[in-house]
Order: sequence, then C-alpha cells, then structure tokens
Amino acid sequence: MNYTYIVKCSDETFYTGWTNDLEKRIEMHNSGKGAKYTKARLPVELVYYEAFDKRRSNEPGVAYQEAFPVRKTEADRGSRLKEAVI
Repeated sequence: MNYTYIVKCSDETFYTGWTNDLEKRIEMHNSGKGAKYTKARLPVELVYYEAFDKRRSNEPGVAYQEAFPVRKTEADRGSRLKEAVI
C-alpha cells in the first residue's frame, strides 16, 4: 500500500509527503530523521492520509499534486487549502 499524507507541525504549518509505510514514516519524522522541513518543527501529528494500491506515476508526490493542484508560489494558499481538506 502507498500513502500520501499531511502532518501538522508544532509551529502550525503543514508538511505533505509520500510513503509506502505510513507508521514508520511518522515515527521517522518525530525522531528527527524524516524531512529537513519537519526536523526543526517537532513533534508532528498525522492529520490526513490517503491510501493507494500503487503509485500513480514513477514520481512520489504525484497523487498529492493531482489531489491538491497548488502552485509552489502560492504557499499561503496551499496551507489554507491543506487545512480546509483536513
């Protein structure tokens, strides 16, 4: 199973990622061995995820991009969108 997930960081920001082992990935984030972004914003809390039988593409994050088409230059709008989905 593959997952696209959103975690809420301690500073009230959101991080979105992709994994094939959700429980292990959240543990990695909270141990400081996850993404560089979350390392400085611990602890994180899983607030949303979607499961997929297989990747929709060869690139991680495509499922998220398809579900939440937000341009990178619109970071504030993206955070509000993520919060609305949750």
